[in-house]
Amino acid sequence: MKYAILGDIHANLEALNAVLADAKKRGVTHFVCLGDIVGYNASPVECLDRVRELNCPIVRGNHDHYCAIDDNLNGFHPIAADVVDWTRKQLSNEQREFLRNLKYVSRVETFTIVHSTLDTPEMWGYVFDKLEADASFAYQTTSLCFYGHTHVPLAFEKTDRVRVGLYSKIRIMLGRRYFINAGSVGQPGDGDPRAAYVTFDMLKNEVELHRVAYDFRITQKKIADAGLPERVASRLAVGR
Repeated sequence: MKYAILGDIHANLEALNAVLADAKKRGVTHFVCLGDIVGYNASPVECLDRVRELNCPIVRGNHDHYCAIDDNLNGFHPIAADVVDWTRKQLSNEQREFLRNLKYVSRVETFTIVHSTLDTPEMWGYVFDKLEADASFAYQTTSLCFYGHTHVPLAFEKTDRVRVGLYSKIRIMLGRRYFINAGSVGQPGDGDPRAAYVTFDMLKNEVELHRVAYDFRITQKKIADAGLPERVASRLAVGR
């Protein structure tokens, strides 16, 4: 059994389609989604429909959450808030209800998925350092957990202490726990503009990060045509 772990799609249909095609070539049999299907880019309806067609486990991201409810957006970055407000108008009542009903945390086979943190997933905290990861490890009941939210693929490993680093391939070892960010399909944040996702080969107990090129200029044109902030489009070219 081979899973593709999709995180932070952010309404980028071109990146999502490229990743799904790449996953098929790699023999992926199952999918999971780490949330933030919508937000930032201009294809929220299409991306949500595409992910639902996969019939896979999905957890709720902060953009999914706020696009599904009508609460004020105090504390949101103004650019993100503008896109959330626009996205709310694109989604049907049924789609918004679907997003509202997503769980914050889910167990899949032998691993766990969450958008942000395991200790307070509804608070949308970011995990960039060992201390932040250790708070989630305290609540992690499986040896492996995938998370998103930061758009930066990092891996934390815990034995007697917590280690952190960038990764391309990781062998999951007995007696250790792993908290792994799968990167972002639709809005990478680590300086690489290619779409990022992860595969987990359960037979080999191996996690691998993949990068997939796509024509982000099509996505940028959709953003411009929708009247969304220019900064949302420009960042796709640089992965920031």
